[in-house]
Amino acid sequence: MTLHTLFDRSAAIGYSVNPLDRVSGQREDTDFIAEKLAHSSSRFLAFAGDTPLLRLQEGAHEALFNREEIESFKDSRQSVFLGVQPDGSAVFAWAFDKALTDELAWRSDIEAVDLRALAMRGLVAPGILGELATAKEVLDWHQRHRFCANCGHEARATSGGWRRDCPNCSTQHFPRVDPVVIMLAIDGDRCLMGRQTRFPEKMYSALAGFLEPGETIEDAVRREIHEESGIACSHVRYFASQPWPFPSSLMIGCFARAVAADITVDIKELEDARWFTQAEVIEMLAENHPEGFNAPKPLAIAHHLLKEFAEKGGTVVA
Repeated sequence: MTLHTLFDRSAAIGYSVNPLDRVSGQREDTDFIAEKLAHSSSRFLAFAGDTPLLRLQEGAHEALFNREEIESFKDSRQSVFLGVQPDGSAVFAWAFDKALTDELAWRSDIEAVDLRALAMRGLVAPGILGELATAKEVLDWHQRHRFCANCGHEARATSGGWRRDCPNCSTQHFPRVDPVVIMLAIDGDRCLMGRQTRFPEKMYSALAGFLEPGETIEDAVRREIHEESGIACSHVRYFASQPWPFPSSLMIGCFARAVAADITVDIKELEDARWFTQAEVIEMLAENHPEGFNAPKPLAIAHHLLKEFAEKGGTVVA
């Protein structure tokens, strides 16, 4: 257990724990990367398209493959050096074509599991889940950004897979992370929640939206709440954050103090928005709300925002 898992609220949220030492200062050292790649102690995370592959071993799911196992999967299209484990062994992520899932369908010792389902089912330890999330984000970026945005020439992967360099115009490209604010507006003993048409029936969640260029976190929180619900807010308090690898967001969880009460729903963004009392949120989290309303599961940071409000009420923005 590390210090951050003891003191960071973020460490209790899905995809947020990654115990690897990224040794980012050595990504440029091609000899170091090559030595780690060839070493017998190195381990590999495998993806078919954007789906992790897991080994079934004595009833348990294992995400890390050894070299012999990973090389049995043919035609890898991308690799990324993720870092080193406490024992010094390296961990890499390898991406294969999504058709590999069909080729492996006959094998009883390999299972392809969507990263969201993998987390919901609790198939691997939190640290491995965080490593898989990191791997998925970087591999997805390579898939989406093969060509230079400056000149259109195909760029090549460098720096252990953490950069793409254009051989034509020398532009360097780095993996992107899209910051998203996700927040609860608080009015005394009630909080504002909304639902989108894609949500499961009767599920309500915290409002959310992408930050825009030149915008602070606080301004984005206030803007998104006002745009989606018509509720103006004042004080904003940061709570925790969560990597969200679908494909590559950072969810920034906040609370905001509402200074208005009348809701005007932006029907382009939301199907509905309403106030829920602290007592109702407690019922929703316990899945016994009398009207059947429910909340996101613990995998999502929205669940943890609601849990904090359920425990502390309006003092979360004090």
